[in-house]
Amino acid sequence: MRITTAVSGPVVEDAPVVLLLHGYGSHERDLVGLTSWLPSGVSWASLRAPGDMGFGGYEWFPLSLPDEPSQAGAREAVEAIWEWVDGSLAPEVPVVPLGFSQGGLMALEMLRTRPMRVPAAVCLSGFVTVEGAGADAGLAGLRPPVFWGRGLLDQVIWPAAVARTATWLEAHTTLSRHEYPGLAHGVEPGEMDDVAAFLRSVLSLP
Repeated sequence: MRITTAVSGPVVEDAPVVLLLHGYGSHERDLVGLTSWLPSGVSWASLRAPGDMGFGGYEWFPLSLPDEPSQAGAREAVEAIWEWVDGSLAPEVPVVPLGFSQGGLMALEMLRTRPMRVPAAVCLSGFVTVEGAGADAGLAGLRPPVFWGRGLLDQVIWPAAVARTATWLEAHTTLSRHEYPGLAHGVEPGEMDDVAAFLRSVLSLP
């Protein structure tokens, strides 16, 4: 499993890189429109998930809803993301994953696997797997900042996954939780305003 396609914006020297991770069945250009909300002091790149679903859609790993997703699939996918990071970015560059839905799950997996490289993460309408919700002692000690945003009308992410994710984030991170009453499974401008404020705060940007 390898990531072979990415798009990126202008490089800001020595700046953190916001890594955009799209949702299930989407592609690397889906979240590019969100970059207009990013603070001026960051670079960004958007990756195409390695699993080709056909018809222009891609997945980080297969899903068989309503079954809970496999942690093994998430682990293989996050290894592919880190392989891309290692081959594309200097080792001292901080990486801030910003993922939507299945991409939000991958953003949290990046945080879990290399917390020293990830100063913060943004999870939009995402969740953690059952196996991934176990104890992460090192992460709980660091408590990195995480933005978790979700719409209260979201009927895609099931209640058990929402509850599990809330419990895990509260135990392992410094959580900034945001819920949007009129939002379903998507992203709205007000949410991105909150994401921008979060990134400016945790990355000490103007």
